[in-house]
Amino acid sequence: MKVLVTDPIDDAGLERLRESGHEVETAYDVTGEALLDAVADANALVVRSGTEVDESLFEAAPNLVIVGRAGIGVDNIDIDAATDHGVIVANAPEGNVRAAAEHTVAMAFAAARSIPQAHARLKGGEWAKGDYLGTELNTKTLGIVGLGRVGQEVAKRLDGIGMNLVAYDPYISEERADRLGAELVEFEECLRQADFLTVHTPLTPETEDLISTNELEIMGGGYVVNCARGGVVDEGALAAAVEKGTLDGAAIDVFADEPVSADNPLLSVEDVVVTPHLGASTEAAQENVATSIADQIDAAFAGEPVMNALNAPSVDEAAFPRIRPYIDLAETAGKVAAQLLDGRISSVEVSYEGDIAEEDVELVTASALKGVFEPLEWQVNAVNAPSIAEERGIDVTESKTLQAEDFQSLVTVTVGNDEQSLSVCGTLFAGDDPRIVRIDGYRVDAIPHGQMLVARNYDKPGVIGFIGGVLGDNDINIAGMFNARRHEEGGEAITVYNLDDPVSEEVQEKLLADERITEVRYLTLNGTGE
Repeated sequence: MKVLVTDPIDDAGLERLRESGHEVETAYDVTGEALLDAVADANALVVRSGTEVDESLFEAAPNLVIVGRAGIGVDNIDIDAATDHGVIVANAPEGNVRAAAEHTVAMAFAAARSIPQAHARLKGGEWAKGDYLGTELNTKTLGIVGLGRVGQEVAKRLDGIGMNLVAYDPYISEERADRLGAELVEFEECLRQADFLTVHTPLTPETEDLISTNELEIMGGGYVVNCARGGVVDEGALAAAVEKGTLDGAAIDVFADEPVSADNPLLSVEDVVVTPHLGASTEAAQENVATSIADQIDAAFAGEPVMNALNAPSVDEAAFPRIRPYIDLAETAGKVAAQLLDGRISSVEVSYEGDIAEEDVELVTASALKGVFEPLEWQVNAVNAPSIAEERGIDVTESKTLQAEDFQSLVTVTVGNDEQSLSVCGTLFAGDDPRIVRIDGYRVDAIPHGQMLVARNYDKPGVIGFIGGVLGDNDINIAGMFNARRHEEGGEAITVYNLDDPVSEEVQEKLLADERITEVRYLTLNGTGE
């Protein structure tokens, strides 16, 4: 597999990719047509914040499986476009959490004690001891906007030096905040109480300029620290607030436009401490994010869950072995159901019975949808299957019950339209041996692999022999056969054949010429014959 790296990452990540047998190509600082040419044959793309990954890039990279962001922020990646093209987007949120938290704490102290300003003046030969009267953080209130991974690490560190903690985060529970020693409050109350305000949110349309003139006036003093994402704090408003004394100072590591321009208002204000996006710039952090992305690329290539996927179903690493066999089983059941149903599919239901119902099955359901949509010749995988269903108006439902009538676990994929529906049920024998056990209500025992022929016929003597004879006359070998009838003798029946060879339309027409046979469907599974 080819991995293209367009922003510098630690050598440990590159080496791990090469050790896995991948071709690694570095193309730093490429943009425009050069970037599109470079990514054309890539299977994976590794970026940081310097590469813009947009719709045009995905259109130019038909073989792309995953985009890995060696860091947290994905503002430069069009995740919706990635999903539409079936490309996984993953980041490395854990690798630089500690580094970002430590830099936030350092910036808070630097601003409170005017460390950079005093340093510069002393280096210039000026002993300005009487010009700086600092602020102690002990007993002051820290307001945290965004109590995610980095916000939590900052909370732990500053709680330890005696700060009082208040936090605003609509997505975290009071119980979690309490465990961190923080009081969960509304946004304006967080601003009002904060002596130091630290921001830890992603940049979204909702958070752009989240902290602006009005919010800074509510604070009415104190310090603002932003080591999260540029654009969350209105830079012009912040510079003005510090310059006129509405705030005591600020410390900023990230900017709306980077590299920052010389005329940025924050650079000219004495009491604003600035650094050039150094939050993740430690040796440990850079190695961690690089190796984390390398591991996730390996997982994506192997068809395993990508732990930090932002647009694909994932599963806890410990739980994955329990659901792994059901991923392929559900995909195959969906593929069989879609090929057996006549007409347009308007609904898909995936139901789980027995032990499997206790698991996180989001990835299994996505795989079932992938199986349903593949025979329709849609470009689909587990990443974009749910969005394809939504775009095409297909109703998708998932149900679970711990009761299983005949099996320890059962997965059923039902496809339907306005006129009819059809179900295919699968299970595992002896732990990991997949079987299709029901098709449209008929009990069968079919191996879901390779090439299959499903024949509907009247339950009359000689039908199975006739089908076997036609297949034999055309050099089609039968690997296995499973027959079932629904009710009384002589009524409707179904026969499922596992075959070693493809079945041409001509052979299918020969079978249908017999009045005892009402329908014949040739199916290809697991890539065979497709």
